[in-house]
Amino acid sequence: MNAPDVALICRALGDTNRLQIVELLTHGEQCTCVLLEHFSITQPTLTHHMRVLTECGLLKSRKEGRNTYYSLNCETMSDFREFIAGLVCGK
Repeated sequence: MNAPDVALICRALGDTNRLQIVELLTHGEQCTCVLLEHFSITQPTLTHHMRVLTECGLLKSRKEGRNTYYSLNCETMSDFREFIAGLVCGK
């Protein structure tokens, strides 16, 4: 994973709501209607957060009827984790 991609992910996770969304999705795929129940925000605001997380590669989405379901992109999460793990102090 390159530095610009990591910077996008860090920027996305710098928002408390987006970080909480990622934490909620560690339990598995969820519909936006279920995610919205955990926050005091509007549907358009949730949609914005989901777009930011999807665009940086952290989330995958799929449509089923009128609902959109989101899940973590495990490949991106793994690459991000490896990048962060490689940042060690005083090699």
